[in-house]
Amino acid sequence: MGFAGKSAVAGCVGFMALLGTPVPSTAVAEQCANPTGTYTAAVPWGQRLIDPVRLWPLSRGAGQLVAVIGTGVDGGNGQFAPGQLLGGPGTEAEDCDGRGTIAAGIVGAQPDPSTTFTGIAPGAKILPIRYTQVNGGGDPGQLAGAIETALNRGAGIILIAVPAASDSPALTGAVSRAKEKGALIVSPAAGTQQGQTSYPTATPGVLAVGSTNQAGEAVQTESGSYVGISAPGAELVSTSAGAGGTVAHRWPVSDPSLAAAHVAGVAALVRAYHPELSPEQVVARLTLTAHRGPSGGHDPRRGWGAIDAYAAVSASIPAGTPGPGGPPSVGPDTFVVPAAAPAPTRADKVSGVLAISGVALAIAAGVVVAAVRRGKRRGWKPSRFRAS
Repeated sequence: MGFAGKSAVAGCVGFMALLGTPVPSTAVAEQCANPTGTYTAAVPWGQRLIDPVRLWPLSRGAGQLVAVIGTGVDGGNGQFAPGQLLGGPGTEAEDCDGRGTIAAGIVGAQPDPSTTFTGIAPGAKILPIRYTQVNGGGDPGQLAGAIETALNRGAGIILIAVPAASDSPALTGAVSRAKEKGALIVSPAAGTQQGQTSYPTATPGVLAVGSTNQAGEAVQTESGSYVGISAPGAELVSTSAGAGGTVAHRWPVSDPSLAAAHVAGVAALVRAYHPELSPEQVVARLTLTAHRGPSGGHDPRRGWGAIDAYAAVSASIPAGTPGPGGPPSVGPDTFVVPAAAPAPTRADKVSGVLAISGVALAIAAGVVVAAVRRGKRRGWKPSRFRAS
């Protein structure tokens, strides 16, 4: 049975439990997610696109607390470091469904010699919070409570691993309080049926993430002006629940929600390297440095383009630069174009290894940078993507 099938079954078991229907313990154990094995093949394509190893000399996400809100995170996977997954009030170190463990692995799984898979920000701490086991989302009120728990525990980045299919005043209020406390909420546009909208993905103040496959094509059906950026969400590898203390994985996993895990991991790298940035400034940095699509503008399913982690962390962007689609005097197509650079050092931030092409000029004169043409020629594929 594939991951999607196991998630559906596990979700049904969780739903029965939520309804108060007795579920035999043997049935729960049999239906919970389990590993495919230990992944030893070529570096997964999503990991190659992010290229976290190139970024680690600059940032590993140290000092960042990332809340993973969804189905819990199985702390028994050996690719999480001791003490990396925080316990305490509101946390859940078990994950029958498996989706939370997969998302957490993308964010922060440790490099290990037994596998080619690694997380993006292994220096970050993870706060696992369960609010649902239901496949397809959960109650928005319970999700709001989970966000409040994350805020009370001091999370600076809140990853919604499983969004809700409807909104509520409580959920909108939780998003507002996250903004007040300086926490960045990252949530996927996960709807795969026509007309579906995910929450708090569509709520103002949330970084909404679209999902793409290796060809740069949108995976999800959900679309809207609120989608800010895109990241890998199909044919992925990550940590598995049910590993029992070993290093073990699930693959291939295709789930639009996992695109947000990639963005949350990169956001942890950005905030660790630029601790002075507000959530809005982090979002501006991520979207300004994204690889644009053929039109050079906003795409309703892929946002302002595919995430470019190296540029997002190391580009020197003037303070106060708005993101794309900002004030009219800036223009909707302003973005950062990094020049080719050698392996980074800490001095790169000062010396400007990643040059800004046209941002300052765009701010002064409201012009569109020439790199739009570069994006059109390249399409949605990032220029540094390479075969393993």
